[in-house]
Amino acid sequence: MKQILLHARLFDGNQFHAGKAVTLDEGLIDAIVDQHGSVGGYELHDLTGLVLAPGFVDTQVNGGGGVMLDGETSLEGLETITDAHRCFGTTTMLPTLISDQWPAMQHVSDLIKQAHRHWGENSSLAAIKGVHFEGPYLNTARKGVHLGSNIRPVDEGALDLLSHPDLGVRLITVAPEKVGPAFVRDLTKRGALVSAGHTAGSYQDIALALRNGLRGFTHLYNAMSPLGSREPGVVGAALDDEASWCGMIVDGFHVHPASMRLAIKSKPRGKIFLVTDAMASVGAKDKSFMLNDQTIQAKDGKCQLNDSTLAGSDLDMIGAVRNVVELLGLPLSEALRMASSYPAAFMRMDTSLGSVAPGFVADLVAFDPVGWRVKHTWINGYHRAH
Repeated sequence: MKQILLHARLFDGNQFHAGKAVTLDEGLIDAIVDQHGSVGGYELHDLTGLVLAPGFVDTQVNGGGGVMLDGETSLEGLETITDAHRCFGTTTMLPTLISDQWPAMQHVSDLIKQAHRHWGENSSLAAIKGVHFEGPYLNTARKGVHLGSNIRPVDEGALDLLSHPDLGVRLITVAPEKVGPAFVRDLTKRGALVSAGHTAGSYQDIALALRNGLRGFTHLYNAMSPLGSREPGVVGAALDDEASWCGMIVDGFHVHPASMRLAIKSKPRGKIFLVTDAMASVGAKDKSFMLNDQTIQAKDGKCQLNDSTLAGSDLDMIGAVRNVVELLGLPLSEALRMASSYPAAFMRMDTSLGSVAPGFVADLVAFDPVGWRVKHTWINGYHRAH
């Protein structure tokens, strides 16, 4: 049945509208219409008091609902992760595998291919548009919570596994100084998105990688060489380059608000987007979980090891949107773009995601702008109340 979404304050990805309704049909946005008139033949959703916006897009989701993505995750476990994040407005995600051994990488590759067979169903698995391999081809000098013994030179067969087209969107985080420009170039030629992260590279290392297709930077500022007066480092290269994108964890712990504001001012508009880097604790009752035989505790919104090392985040996307507004002082419209249209552009999916417009996929979120609570989501037009 066709659906009509009424009485919301509509943000279409560009601007806010009052007095408009949105109609959905066959998993797509059909039209934006005036609210008055007949609504016969439609399943009606009254969204009084809510903001209706494009669904959130998160390119870095390590886990959720008590489950981490790893070499033992089942399809049901993957759905638990997507369900957990859907409750916070995420309608598109890239499940993210933290540096692991080759069998785990193969398992996750097979798992994502299985998930894509459920894309058209009324399942949160439809949120999965690809996969993010964060490592293992990183620099141990900037490994963060990644297990050092898993970080290694490029495996034989890695190019084929990481760039397989059946995975959908393929995002690969590497340390460019460790893998070399040819690997970046080869992944790019095969359609993968290559991002720099967990890297101790120099400005020159990154400049070379950018010339060979490097598209972005994974969690800007974190686990990368900092900006200095004589050596701009990875951060300096990221901020200096106008064409690349940067994901940023806006939780108030990973990066100081002033540093985040400086980055947003430095890059062209649209080139910085929100990521959660979320761990199993998001959407879970138990805020303690295991990673590589280490206990991680989420407390007061922060995930950390016993030695206080940050270990991913307990951030969700509606929380990140709130923080952009309340912590960084940016307008809600820009916060919503950072959560939807900007990451969709990074993923090369901005012709179908990130806007409320006729012909776009009906991936939507409706939330309370006062309490920052997600009340409804639609994925491929399938509705769920929260």
